[in-house]
Amino acid sequence: MTNLATEAQTDRRPSSFSGSLLSISMVTSYTPSADGTRIAFTSAGEATRPSILLIHGWAQQFICWQPIVEKLQDRFHIVAMDLRGHGASDKPENEAAYTNTELWAEDVKAVIDAADLKTPLLVGWSYGARVVAAYLSLMGDADIAGIALAGGVLAIGAERESWMAGAASPGLDRDLYTDDVPRRLEATARFLKACTTQPLEREIFAKMVGANMLCPAHVRRALFRADVDLRPVFEKSGCPALVIHGTQDEVVTCITGQAAAKCFKNGQYIAYEGIGHAPFLETPDRFAEDLSRFTMACQREGDQRIRT
Repeated sequence: MTNLATEAQTDRRPSSFSGSLLSISMVTSYTPSADGTRIAFTSAGEATRPSILLIHGWAQQFICWQPIVEKLQDRFHIVAMDLRGHGASDKPENEAAYTNTELWAEDVKAVIDAADLKTPLLVGWSYGARVVAAYLSLMGDADIAGIALAGGVLAIGAERESWMAGAASPGLDRDLYTDDVPRRLEATARFLKACTTQPLEREIFAKMVGANMLCPAHVRRALFRADVDLRPVFEKSGCPALVIHGTQDEVVTCITGQAAAKCFKNGQYIAYEGIGHAPFLETPDRFAEDLSRFTMACQREGDQRIRT
């Protein structure tokens, strides 16, 4: 598909949130993807620094990454995108807008181009791994520095095997997909509680629930309608890959993370003991440092490839 994005449209009003989840200002911009869907993304840090593109998970929104952005914005150029159907991005009604792998790849490329990211590190949380794999399958890995997955899925739909799904997998709670808003709200809160081993601060939790509710029921349903196995894509990739997974992840089992790391030719696995599905929220300091070290290692490896 041809990328229709030419120049990102920017909303110069900074995101305004208080508390430890969102205590910094980020500019929200929009860029059209290949099918015309507007993809929202936010950025922080100087554009001359090594770049990181953060890709959130199922029914989430860019604000989930704020603790990491806050800790890394002085060292990196960080961009966090809202997936199609989520947050401030457009929410197409047709199911094909979410089952078409090429569109996910084009969304990522549109943001990379609009934000002028140079060999970024792609970071995918949970369902974000599916989006990262979509980019790899269509665009390859020549123009990225590496890949990092946090609690990443390894397959969706009929391709997902039983050992991959935790007890709190969203596929097991029908109320997450209902058009009955009160029921969906209650189920969303229940799902978010299951994402961490320790409760989030009340204000942070409330903002996360609100952000999740921006993803409509029809989008939530469509996201798992595709049958996709990510393993063949990861096995073909030669770029550096870091897989971080909490040992107490109740959404995507930790053995899924171990299996993902083994797929990559150049992969490494870090287990976060006692941590759940959202390691960057439960232990942001550690996650930020692991991500920082990996990003710089990827940049050094990329520089060496260029010199040789």
